[in-house]
Amino acid sequence: MKPLPLALGISAALTLAGCATPPGPVEVTRFVAPDRMAQLGQGRIFVETAAGVQEDSLALAPYKAAVADELRRLGYVESDRGNAGQIAQISLERYVIGSGGRRSPVSVGVGGSTGSYGSGVGVGIGINLGGGPKDRLGTELAVTIRDKASGQSIWEGRADFQPPENSPLARGSANAQTVASALFREFPGNNGETIEVEVTE
Repeated sequence: MKPLPLALGISAALTLAGCATPPGPVEVTRFVAPDRMAQLGQGRIFVETAAGVQEDSLALAPYKAAVADELRRLGYVESDRGNAGQIAQISLERYVIGSGGRRSPVSVGVGGSTGSYGSGVGVGIGINLGGGPKDRLGTELAVTIRDKASGQSIWEGRADFQPPENSPLARGSANAQTVASALFREFPGNNGETIEVEVTE
């Protein structure tokens, strides 16, 4: 699969070469309702935590802010829930992959699944890293955009990023902006397609 370049004007950290190990790609999978394409990228939208997520506002806040920034860039107007025509629901999972390849959760107070992601078709996202001396700190960000009136999902996306734990892109706002930018790259994308978006520090 041909990697796509990722333009991220987010912080000087992205231009640093302080980490010898490449941070790896962001793997992105998206689903689009073909009959609702015209609704995407316009109108008023409200960003909220997905149902079933154990919300930790401090941990989730940079990801909600990064998603909101991307939605505004695409042409949406952020609104309160009462005046919004669409709802963007966000869930987040952080995890560690040790040198043996074992995936363990990170206790950041957020987690859970995205429910009907991919219209009930389970999509397991994982990158075979081949081991290594350093742990990787993974982020899986999922966003579902729903029509508020009907509750129907019109777009769903999931981004999975596994940089080394000592990478400047592994935590905080740089991590949030990296995965959100990759998730919404060439929005809305093709239905059911998985791409890899290359990231450099």
